[in-house]
Amino acid sequence: MNRKKISLSDITAFKTEHVPRPHVNALVRPHCDYSAAERRAAAELGGWNVFKFPSKMLLVDLLTDSGTMTLTHDQISEMMKGAGGGNYAISEGYELLKEQIERTFGFDPKESELYLFPQGRVAEHALCSCLKGEHMVVLANTFFDTTRANFEWQGIVAEDMTVLRGGKADARFLGNMNLEKLERCLTKYKGRVPIVYSTITNNTCAGQPVSMANLRATRDLCRAHGVSFFLDACRFPQNAYFVKTRERGYADRSIDDIVRETMSYADGITISFKKDVAPIGGALIVRKGAPLVTRQPGILRFLRSHQRIAASNETQGAMTEMDKMTIAEGLRIVTNEAYLRGRIGQVAEFGTYLANLGLPVVYPFGGHAVYLDTDKFFKGTDMRREDFGGIALTSLLLLKGVRLCELGSFAFGKYDAATGQETFPPHNFVRAAIPANRNELQDFMYVGDCLKKLHDRRDEIPCAVPVFGRDEPLRHFEARFKLVNR
Repeated sequence: MNRKKISLSDITAFKTEHVPRPHVNALVRPHCDYSAAERRAAAELGGWNVFKFPSKMLLVDLLTDSGTMTLTHDQISEMMKGAGGGNYAISEGYELLKEQIERTFGFDPKESELYLFPQGRVAEHALCSCLKGEHMVVLANTFFDTTRANFEWQGIVAEDMTVLRGGKADARFLGNMNLEKLERCLTKYKGRVPIVYSTITNNTCAGQPVSMANLRATRDLCRAHGVSFFLDACRFPQNAYFVKTRERGYADRSIDDIVRETMSYADGITISFKKDVAPIGGALIVRKGAPLVTRQPGILRFLRSHQRIAASNETQGAMTEMDKMTIAEGLRIVTNEAYLRGRIGQVAEFGTYLANLGLPVVYPFGGHAVYLDTDKFFKGTDMRREDFGGIALTSLLLLKGVRLCELGSFAFGKYDAATGQETFPPHNFVRAAIPANRNELQDFMYVGDCLKKLHDRRDEIPCAVPVFGRDEPLRHFEARFKLVNR
């Protein structure tokens, strides 16, 4: 099939039924009134990479929910209490944050160490940097991009234990660890696995939750093999809500109680507070009795030294007093059941709207984003995985002032420069992440209308050809593309 490239006039001419609300950037330029030519020029200058497109030109930005939330009045109030700057060591903000972290997660401060950092990937970097051993392998239900990149940067193999749809998979908890594969790999790599990770919710697998039973079984397998079990806990509140509403025996339990049980199975966690909690912040928590600490007796001192060198002293974590006060209040908000019901309900409402338009959304919906199945989106066309249709789709949406994120064959694929071969991940998605407390229904309806118009003409969407950065770590942040006919 010969694919005709959609022209600039084609993209900008199609009309949508709905119009997004006036954007926050209207304060800079009324109604974000940029011309199609201006958006086209900006997109081409950035190599059609959505991360290099100016936010001021957007009408609706669903690139990520990380650090893009709108603060509540209570958070702003708490934040302003720290506006005086605080103290360098053991400030009030630090004490409040430390107490709230202990209260939310249930880690006993006498039995664990807390390391504060400016964001989650910095906490991951600290943990990965301290691991010592030959030919190490880490295993996870599915690694997110930064977590995988941090391990691989240290020469550690990161292998997914993904539960695939169908068969014995529990449709309510498609983020679960594949326990059979985990057990095989723990035996296969005996003595080489310092950590097993479970990401809650499982972002790479369309934001799907992990059941409490699966967490408990994973912990038990790790104990049997003398391996530490860690959580990538970025979206722990949403996971707790899904456990409450989907898993037998938890309907009458509070979100706070479910969170603390979740954490009780872990030897440690890494977390980004930028997901719903605050615009900045991250942490690493490690239990002193974890197998990892027994295996490397000096690891806790190494981590404290790493924190001092990279992120100031233990009470700061490269954050201001205002940041710490905001995070402390945010942790109180995100475990509120009414908040979670509204947050997750908004995601479901958006996903349902897209599904009713005939778009191939991943169901059931997760707690922070709606995912499009890129392979199904281009079904019936000659678009192949190596044509990076998800990149082309997100690129063209920029012309309508919409930004989504490809999390599929390019973002999670790998390129071997020696052979010129691409290795593709099991999932091929485009993600529409929903920042907390920020968007309204008409924003989502506008995005849906734009996607529907492109889906109707999917056989005309061009290929995205990488022209730079194909073999870079976290390549989707740096790569540049051309949109061409095959």
